[in-house]
Amino acid sequence: MADFDVIVVGAGPGGSAAATHMARGRLRVALVEKAGFPRDKICGDALTPRAVRELGYLGFENPGWHANRGLRLFGGGHRVELEWPRVSGMPNYGLTAPRTVLDEALARHAQASGAHLFEHTQVTEAFFENGWVAGVHAEVTDDRGRRTGERVTFRAPLVIAADGVSSRTAVKMGIRKRDDRPMGVAVRTYFDSPRHDDDFIESWLELRADSGSGGSGEPLPGYGWLFPLGDGTVNVGLGMLNTSPDFRSVDYKKTLHQWAGSVGPRWGIDPATALADAKSAALPMAFNRTPHFKDGVMLVGDAAGMVNTFNGEGIDYAMESARIAADIVVTHHGYPTGAWKSMMSSYPSIVRDAYGSYVTMGRVFANLIGHPQIMKLGLKYGMSSSTLMKFVVKLFANVYEERSGKDILDHVIAGLERVVPATSNETGMGT
Repeated sequence: MADFDVIVVGAGPGGSAAATHMARGRLRVALVEKAGFPRDKICGDALTPRAVRELGYLGFENPGWHANRGLRLFGGGHRVELEWPRVSGMPNYGLTAPRTVLDEALARHAQASGAHLFEHTQVTEAFFENGWVAGVHAEVTDDRGRRTGERVTFRAPLVIAADGVSSRTAVKMGIRKRDDRPMGVAVRTYFDSPRHDDDFIESWLELRADSGSGGSGEPLPGYGWLFPLGDGTVNVGLGMLNTSPDFRSVDYKKTLHQWAGSVGPRWGIDPATALADAKSAALPMAFNRTPHFKDGVMLVGDAAGMVNTFNGEGIDYAMESARIAADIVVTHHGYPTGAWKSMMSSYPSIVRDAYGSYVTMGRVFANLIGHPQIMKLGLKYGMSSSTLMKFVVKLFANVYEERSGKDILDHVIAGLERVVPATSNETGMGT
């Protein structure tokens, strides 16, 4: 039994960010991770400028991870190369780092900041007293993730669930995924490549549900990526939305290898020499698990369904939502119990104000590109306009001047954010 101010479940980017911010705020924080580091996660391994900004807020010094200047896009017979926009308060570069490296580095940073890190400790459920969380029960695991039978109890009046798309913590509380929100799937592997140090990440927007993979041959709502890691390797994968008629019928691993074979010569890669088996994972989007706060438990990142519907990026929103949660906790620590609980309960409304309108736009986008004819038109005519593609990169990456932007594209995106109704992150409420 151990007592803390806050328990953070899951030491991914969101959990480690929350633990770091709160530990730096002099709170006693338990960061509980079911695996031992290093451990892998299915991801594109890319950090957009938004995510890089969050590293700065954490006081985290880049240990030399590979930087990129922007995004190279292919589709509809067009090739467009765009540098990351210059936005005040945000770096104009991205980074790539394998999740085996990134997650451990952030967890060790949280530990160095004062958080108590417990590896090989799987939280089984939260427990409650008088209708409010009082802590979590956990079991110790071995190097293979198997439970050893040793049980541990952590006590705290607040729990931050950062335990990913499956979020055992949320599910045990009855907070389940919503079927009315888009979902995605990501599949990725690694290759040696002579272009491992390319200074652009690359996306191919024209992927088709090949009939040999169980599809119709129509364009899929998603993209294939090649993200250079600067260590001799490239992360190669694809991400798809479930708004496609082909979503459940396509063999995504087979599609990945077929697509990698078609673009491989440009990168000096051969699907037959992949460094690892292709692995897949779900992408929880558009607030697909709500409410984001219940009885003293806050949901952040993937556990809260915060993956960006436009581009499948989840690292930045995991760290941002963690910072929002941590700021509420640190600011109101020491308040009288009633007032403190009330302020903790404000978390969903703050998250909704921050992301709700953007989430709504992403949901509309997901439904539109689920129609093959719309995808065809977008690829044919959209990719031919450099101005439109600049707008797309700003919008999809959510990298633009929110207030004082001089660029007309910034004004358009900011205007859309102001007028589009916000998607609710409370169960059964809002659009």
